[in-house]
Amino acid sequence: MILFLIAYLAGALTIVSPCILPVLPFVLSRAGQPFTRSILPMLIGMIVTFAAVATLAAVGGSWAVHANEIGRYAAIALIAAFGVTLLSSRIAAMVTRPAVALGSRLSQQASGKKASLGTSFLLGVATGLLWAPCAGPILGLVLTGAALQGANVQTTLLLAAYAAGAATSLAMAVLAGEKVFGAMKRSLGVGERLRQGLGVAVLAGVTAIALGLDTGLLSRLSYASSTGIEQSLLDRLHGAGGTAGKPAGNAMQLGANDASKRYQSDLPVLGRFVSLDGAVEWLNSKPLTAEELRGKVVLVDFWTYSCINCIRTIPYVRAWAEKYRDRGLVVIGVHSPEFAFEKRLDNVRQAIDKFQIGYPVAIDNNFKIWRAFANNYWPAHYFIDAKGQIRHAQFGEGDYERSERVIQDLLAEAAGSKKADTASVTPNAKGAEAAPDLARLQSGESYIGYLRAANFISPEGIGADAARDYTVRQPSLNEWGLTGKWTVAGEQASLEQAGGGITYRFSARDLHLVLGPGADGRKVRFQVKVDGAAPGADHGSDIDVEGNGSVSQTRLYQLVRQSGDVRERTFEIRFLDPGVEAFVFTFG
Repeated sequence: MILFLIAYLAGALTIVSPCILPVLPFVLSRAGQPFTRSILPMLIGMIVTFAAVATLAAVGGSWAVHANEIGRYAAIALIAAFGVTLLSSRIAAMVTRPAVALGSRLSQQASGKKASLGTSFLLGVATGLLWAPCAGPILGLVLTGAALQGANVQTTLLLAAYAAGAATSLAMAVLAGEKVFGAMKRSLGVGERLRQGLGVAVLAGVTAIALGLDTGLLSRLSYASSTGIEQSLLDRLHGAGGTAGKPAGNAMQLGANDASKRYQSDLPVLGRFVSLDGAVEWLNSKPLTAEELRGKVVLVDFWTYSCINCIRTIPYVRAWAEKYRDRGLVVIGVHSPEFAFEKRLDNVRQAIDKFQIGYPVAIDNNFKIWRAFANNYWPAHYFIDAKGQIRHAQFGEGDYERSERVIQDLLAEAAGSKKADTASVTPNAKGAEAAPDLARLQSGESYIGYLRAANFISPEGIGADAARDYTVRQPSLNEWGLTGKWTVAGEQASLEQAGGGITYRFSARDLHLVLGPGADGRKVRFQVKVDGAAPGADHGSDIDVEGNGSVSQTRLYQLVRQSGDVRERTFEIRFLDPGVEAFVFTFG
């Protein structure tokens, strides 16, 4: 239940996000109309349509993408007609007779006292087809769950809760706007001018959406948007759901204890250590069970090997496993794949070798352990005491000192006495494992497969599951495009001919790209340029100063690390051989 509340609150926060701007004119055009017959049906239509389309898009494949494209075109035409009727009845009369009839009806029902429920709902459906909300942490969580577990009632209801939150804040905006417009009408008598102004705003919004500015230009306004507030919601509220959340506040008491009593930690009990059954394979160990681990302090780390957030936590998890092994700590990595290529055992073995992971790793390709823990995050750390009770959970990277204090506290509890805390580990993390420069980070995760692609500016548009020749103009911040002949699938894009590339405008210290050599496994050579030149001192750990590199494994490649001041740059990668697969950009 708590996740539905969080989804609703995240939706309500979209009113302060730039991505709500394109649909505001359509919603505000209902100001001054009866709430129950005009405003409410429109918002309901928006909620229903968004929940249905988002559910299908997350699990339905290319046919859902094509269907939604057709729906968007129809919605653009419908709302454009609505905007024209708001401008002038003379303009509406210049359209063909069927359009005139429709326009007149829409105009009368949009501005009259007796608004039609059907017309308002229809406009809401059109708005829902056009709305492309910012994919913050909470919406991303819901869509990822849909992709992993398939379409289900819970996914649709969560999306509906998100849309309902947005509709609530929009309704408040409309009601506030109604009072403002009413006051202006009474004092200035400019009702007709207001109606025409709304018509201009509606047509401007339609034009922006038709040109793709709703996802391109608005991304430049604020990358962070409401992301920080959403993450705070997850941290503060999601913990109320038991093992699926982080305890609020300082859950530890590290004061003095009576030496005559057996030490007992003040960490809360969040749940029981559930079964580890369901792994398709165990690496670095025989299969382990919760029962045989009783008496040990256990850290369960959910990760996947191409996830940059997971990669940056590995040095700490590895250091904890080594430092506290002799005191009774057992670390278990649960590898739950995000992409299909991460299900291949050989790929995971190579990653374990690359990251020098020596602790047991359970291969959770079917997400059985993931679901048993009710987990929702990469990375996620669950800290389990010697009695088999979950006492703490940490979601996402960071907060390492507190996590290590939890380990020390649980080990002290298992031993029955509190020892002096030792210094925290300080791993010498290099390359992609190094901590991010969050203070200067203005670019976020960007997927290349059509299921989650955003801010794509190649004028040809994404051709789902079909080979297409692409071109790209100079992108603005956080925009990207393809050049050459590519086939874009749900998770990745595959290059059909040598010479193709990808261009991305970013602002971050580090740029990473998950790449693979393709089905035939042949090495793919590439060259990187930054602002049209060799990267030099700004090269990442997987290329040289001239920008040369090659793709031989499917993994995350660090391609840029700015050595000086972090500023906005244009990244270009050109592949000298065909067959490469590109999955996702990440930054640090």
